[in-house]
Amino acid sequence: MTRCAVYAVPGLDQGAPTVAVRLRDAVESWYSEHPGITVDARRYGFHATLKAPFELASGVTISDLAAAVSAFASTRRSIVLPDLRAASIGSFRALVLGGDAVETNALAADVVRTFEPFRAPLTDSDIARRRPERLTARQREILHEYGYPFALDEFRFHLTLTDALDGPAADIDAAIGRHFAAFEGADIPLTSLAVFVEPDRGQPFGIHSIHPFQEIA
Repeated sequence: MTRCAVYAVPGLDQGAPTVAVRLRDAVESWYSEHPGITVDARRYGFHATLKAPFELASGVTISDLAAAVSAFASTRRSIVLPDLRAASIGSFRALVLGGDAVETNALAADVVRTFEPFRAPLTDSDIARRRPERLTARQREILHEYGYPFALDEFRFHLTLTDALDGPAADIDAAIGRHFAAFEGADIPLTSLAVFVEPDRGQPFGIHSIHPFQEIA
């Protein structure tokens, strides 16, 4: 069954600032140079999740979703991802925000709520895959309401760099530090949203459409 997602991907749109394009290229080269620890990361593609992968509601098409995302983006200004830096999130590594995340979090919450009508209800197997017994009460509440437990007040913006790592990974952390040294502490413009599509469960996600914000901040 096809799933869709709404992602933030710096440097993806045609008018993206050079620093954002360079970051995207750096992440893509990181993936290609470290295939053993980026299997899942590469399958989902370089991105930050805003609206997590979901099956479309009955009667809704991918074109309907893309048109709605385009209309949404056309009313928004671009934002800046402040003070980007590498960090651990659980057992995987990502680029996160070191600066004020209020604007980014507000965008993510708006995306989650705006496109909720496009999402089909979760199945029992969907819920089981999220291991609800390991979630907090608030995360379970968000999972049932919006289909993904790490949204709204549980959201943390991140651009994934690795899969889950087993045990200490000082060598990987050092490699990440070297590879992304030019972007440590950088402010990265985000100038569009993107709709990604997974043709069937387990297949790689691909870009369906890119939707630039109306104004550049």
